[in-house]
Amino acid sequence: MTINIENVPSALSPYCSTVSESQCSQISAYIDLLTRWNRKISLTSLTDPNEILRFHVGESIFALQFCDFSSGRLADVGSGAGFPGLALKIFRPNLNVVLLEPNLKKCAFLAEVVRTLELRTVEILSKQFQQSSIEMYSLQFISSRALAQSHRLISWSKSCLSAKGSLILWLSAASASELREDSAFEWEKPIAIPGSQRRQILIGRK
Repeated sequence: MTINIENVPSALSPYCSTVSESQCSQISAYIDLLTRWNRKISLTSLTDPNEILRFHVGESIFALQFCDFSSGRLADVGSGAGFPGLALKIFRPNLNVVLLEPNLKKCAFLAEVVRTLELRTVEILSKQFQQSSIEMYSLQFISSRALAQSHRLISWSKSCLSAKGSLILWLSAASASELREDSAFEWEKPIAIPGSQRRQILIGRK
């Protein structure tokens, strides 16, 4: 089962108002790769390409409405199958993206996506975020949909983000409520994700 390219814009309309023809083609190729690789290594629990489109791609690009990713440098922590980092890159080609993923097999998949989609200025680091060689204050954005070691991530993010940098997290409402008590960032009101009763986007700014 593959994605019908013609259906991509309507499927993503709750998350993003405009999807170009080239973006549709890239998304279709991405999901095709993901479903094929997923038979060999565990990348996602979802098997329906249309669910992957909505849950992974849609949720990722929903953040475009709240952060200006048109330029700058983004570190995506725990990239896994590449969300949100590569999804954001498709829609913001001038964004410089660093994917932090300690699993080597997942890194091989990410490299294949980057090669197939001909994405530029994407770096893949097979390391935990604490062990990365990212320079202090060199990032404009840090993202994560695989929140773990939350307080360590916040501490690391504060040291790596530039003065006006943003930390963007996809998480449950309960986790968002807990993290907002951390004073390391100025947290905005959590943003409900379309089609989800529990998942939110939480943005913290230095």
